[in-house]
Amino acid sequence: MEKYHKVTREDYEEWYRENGRLREAVSREEHRLRYHLMPETGWLNDPNGLMELNGTYHIYYQYDPFDAEGELKLWNHCTTRDFIHYEDLGPVLFPDQEFDAHGVYSGSAFLENGKAHFFYTGNVKYFDRPDYDYITAGRGSNTVLVESADGQNFSEKQLLMTTANYPEDISCHVRDPKILKHGGCYYMVLGARDLESHGLVLLYRSEDLKNWEYFSRIRTREPLGYMWECPDLFFLDGELCLICCPQGVPSRGLDYENVHQCVWMKADGDFRTGEFSVREEEIYFSVDRGFDFYAPQSFEDENGRRILIGWMGIPEADYVNPTAKAGWQHALTLPRQLHVKDGRLIQTPLEELKALRSQEWTFAGAEDLNGAGEYLRAELGPVFEAELEFSRCRFMKLQLRQGVCLSWEDGVLTLSLREGGWGRTVRHGKADELR
Repeated sequence: MEKYHKVTREDYEEWYRENGRLREAVSREEHRLRYHLMPETGWLNDPNGLMELNGTYHIYYQYDPFDAEGELKLWNHCTTRDFIHYEDLGPVLFPDQEFDAHGVYSGSAFLENGKAHFFYTGNVKYFDRPDYDYITAGRGSNTVLVESADGQNFSEKQLLMTTANYPEDISCHVRDPKILKHGGCYYMVLGARDLESHGLVLLYRSEDLKNWEYFSRIRTREPLGYMWECPDLFFLDGELCLICCPQGVPSRGLDYENVHQCVWMKADGDFRTGEFSVREEEIYFSVDRGFDFYAPQSFEDENGRRILIGWMGIPEADYVNPTAKAGWQHALTLPRQLHVKDGRLIQTPLEELKALRSQEWTFAGAEDLNGAGEYLRAELGPVFEAELEFSRCRFMKLQLRQGVCLSWEDGVLTLSLREGGWGRTVRHGKADELR
């Protein structure tokens, strides 16, 4: 028997009319954030379809307005011109077809000649048999295309590929299309899990964005997790880069501390022969070493900046968010600009975010800062930005607020949320020195 049902725009609009009290209650909830993009109600996860079109940034994300636990996925649409003020335009893509009836899953936007081409995974789960494992059988992962001239009004959905179009050694888990154009051809990367439960990226090629043929794959020499989600292949500062989210990678000391990872890899690829590889590393570079970061997506804006936004959450976490009981959960990260320098991925907050700054205090040393602690707590409240400069630092401990501590000693930076993390404990990063 069918477990889920398709959801149409009309279904959503009827629900919206009937749930004004929920929206009002969520808007007053004590944990609402000051400058992160978050859902009006319900659940938010992966950023999708990021692009700048005619000076306006368009941000879509996985959205379940009905349920703070994220049962069924739509695409919600927000716009901004400065990454500070956002307009929420509401859901635009609904699971209303047979090939996406159980979720309009993650995808991306590709801009060309003033038109946006959106690719996403249409999720279908079958319930006609009790023995499906939903890994090798029982799931349909369909690649779907819609187009738009303004980012808000869309063409009819076009089914491009189904599970039958993927290689025979690949499981039902294939998703999250992202497009790269190179040498006059279009290339689509898809995250995948093979039948031996090894994660990888599938690479497809097209000459017209509609007819795709299998071209190659990207994987590590030794398996890195059982599934790679949200792959993003792009050129940056002369390097071919791959960002993806391997699932099921065990922790290794201070590395890979989250239940699932997000890593940056330096790639090599011959777009003529289809030979692709990543440069092998003992530990791949974690894009973010905090608790809540997953499924990022990058895009190039009209000024040539490579901008990345992630989901400020993570699947299958062993901790909770107190907001879920109040009817909403999760947010997107602040946008960051990417560069590659000296073989390393460099990430900096966007210049636009400086406009959030208001009053400024300067302290000459730790003694002055410690002495001003009570005053700062009263003036700053829970939201502030701190820039620290060090000379000959051997140890540092900074109490950011009650239950939240940042410290550094012996080359290890530690963030502790033991008292205020709702199950989050500690995360670590390696830093040879503080400057």
